Amino acid sequence: MKNRGAYPLRVERTDMSLLITGATLADGRVRDVRVEGETITAIEESLDPREDERVVNATGKMLFPGAIDAHVHFREPGFSHKETWETGSQSAAAGGVTVVADQPNTQPPTTTGSAFDEKAGLAAASLIDFGISGGVTADWDPDSLFDRPLFALGEVFLADSTGDMGIDADLFADAVERAADADVTVTVHAEDADLFDESAQKRDTGGTGEAADADVWSQYRAAEAEEAAVERAVSVGSDSEADIHIAHTSTPEGVDAAKAGGATCEVTPHHLFLSRADATELGTYGRMNPPLRSEDRREGMWERVVSGEIDIVATDHAPHTRAEKDADLWDAPSGVPGVETMLPLLLEEARKGTISYERVRDVTAANAAEIFDLPQKGRVEVGSDADLVVFDPEESQEIHGADLHSRCGWTPFEGMRGVFPEMTLVRGHVVYEDGKFGDAVGENVRN
Repeated sequence: MKNRGAYPLRVERTDMSLLITGATLADGRVRDVRVEGETITAIEESLDPREDERVVNATGKMLFPGAIDAHVHFREPGFSHKETWETGSQSAAAGGVTVVADQPNTQPPTTTGSAFDEKAGLAAASLIDFGISGGVTADWDPDSLFDRPLFALGEVFLADSTGDMGIDADLFADAVERAADADVTVTVHAEDADLFDESAQKRDTGGTGEAADADVWSQYRAAEAEEAAVERAVSVGSDSEADIHIAHTSTPEGVDAAKAGGATCEVTPHHLFLSRADATELGTYGRMNPPLRSEDRREGMWERVVSGEIDIVATDHAPHTRAEKDADLWDAPSGVPGVETMLPLLLEEARKGTISYERVRDVTAANAAEIFDLPQKGRVEVGSDADLVVFDPEESQEIHGADLHSRCGWTPFEGMRGVFPEMTLVRGHVVYEDGKFGDAVGENVRN
């Protein structure tokens, strides 16, 4: 892995077509893939190179559709000391992510048309394609917001998290009905604050940063609070015939409630790879909402990813600085970075045989494209956007925060292993290759 100091080395820009030869696809087929302009134009067992195209020899390597991370917090506007569209998209590209959906809890929050426009202007610095989701607060302006090309409505918060955007039941029902009328998917942060264990603070042993006992946070935002909130969300969605997507489910019970109610759902890498057993070691660096769950529940989430009950993996990439995390447990902000490590962590599990490559492809790309209506994305098919990732499946390496590209400079997955991309393309543009970045070519997927 190239370290963060590799930036600002740049990929040399070229407008030539591209031929990737001998690549193994997720289903095991070995194919040559031709890219012309922004589009995949041919996939064959063998294609003859042309004089005007660059040839990438991918023999022994794999070719995936670029990952779609349907849940990130790139922090602009308002919190650029944590992350920017430039640094966040670099981190994404280096991890094989070619589309992100940014959430509304920025400053100002994305709850009005003008706030949407401000964020869209900042997103012009993105290396990768993006969507912008709208938010709901007591003073939101739905008329102007739904006049913009929203990726989704939400993350709609049923309990306060970063940004204090939790809303009451009546406003949630009204927002869901408006989204249904506009044919916009509603992404829900499902926790019921009435079920939080307020006595947990008395069990806090003190300490800050890595010395804090973050397991108390898991006791406070109890697992039962998720299931109850999911059940309420899908019930409200059913009344309005809205498309409900449950963000960052952290419990098997929450997943089961979502599926029983006809909703789609996602799980984060931190709820797949970390549990309450890691909370004490991580301290406040392991504080997130919803919090880490028991090892049994973590294993149950993995079972549902492998079986197909969980639709997608999305990161809830939520960077904070070390100075912010080095605080008392009750004052530290919730959230961890993850956009650069999602696909590498899952590819490592595929390399070990825990999950199939086809399933990794589906939960990181194909399913999100279907749920959020991105017909040109998420597939290695003729006519699709050339959002592509090339990687060597045997190049497993340790993950270290100092090597990653997020502005925050740390990771909760320190010392774990991942399989990282060698090359990432967005609509045919090479945006990352061997530690170097290309130009900012990102566009709004809803335009």
